[in-house]
Amino acid sequence: MELSKNMETAINKQIQAESYSAYLYLAMAAYCDSVGMPGYAHWLREQCEEELAHAMKFYHYVVERGGRVVLEAIQQPPTDFGSLLSLAQEVYAHEQKVTGLIHALYDLAAAEKDYATQVFLQWYINEQVEEEDNARVIVEKFKMAGGHPNILFMLDQQLGARE
Repeated sequence: MELSKNMETAINKQIQAESYSAYLYLAMAAYCDSVGMPGYAHWLREQCEEELAHAMKFYHYVVERGGRVVLEAIQQPPTDFGSLLSLAQEVYAHEQKVTGLIHALYDLAAAEKDYATQVFLQWYINEQVEEEDNARVIVEKFKMAGGHPNILFMLDQQLGARE
């Protein structure tokens, strides 16, 4: 069974959203590198690669379902994030936004009785629980650090250990 045109269009928009997420996290990594936080920059580059993998997973799904991938322009991300805490809060807010986009896709699949897409999207729903939790924990750690250089150094080291 092929994807409906509505679902194909919606997934193409999600490919754009996942690609923007990657671009945003890469911009955030560049910011962290510029303020001496190479560990957090590493964490964000890993996040960038993960988002690109998510986009490609959607890409392949559209193709497997007989649809056509149509790529849309990706908006330029911000270049300044104020503070490390505000950057971490932006990551968390962005992950919450992505969760909403995934839920909207699931709602569309349910409305169209597209069971294959509902099953496919379940992986993303579970993934977003993990993504939001990771982002929330990092926000809490930056709040606890309170700008203290030694604590920020240790946090940066911890974030840099991400594989």
